[in-house]
Amino acid sequence: MTKVQVNPGVCGFVTAVEAASPDGMEVQVRVKSGCAAVKGMMEALGDTFDAYELCLAKPGVNALYEYAAEHFPGHAGCPILAGIVKCVEAECRLALPRDAQITFVADK
Repeated sequence: MTKVQVNPGVCGFVTAVEAASPDGMEVQVRVKSGCAAVKGMMEALGDTFDAYELCLAKPGVNALYEYAAEHFPGHAGCPILAGIVKCVEAECRLALPRDAQITFVADK
């Protein structure tokens, strides 16, 4: 099982993601989030996905992003969806488990 925590920033909806896959192809994903949009997405889509369809799609083109495009409030910079995909990638050995980060840099 692979686990990640996504801190999306100012909204404060820190999200926990767990992915488990016995074969590296079908993956069960559990998401705990304070975000109503993310909760609704996971309820609507369920918890089992084809890892290849979820992770090896073009950017913005998978079940998560397609649902979000139709149902989420306008917030294109939300990193939670990417965090879910990164967790699945690592669990299914489609990418190495490495931290990702967005850092604001202030000019001096």
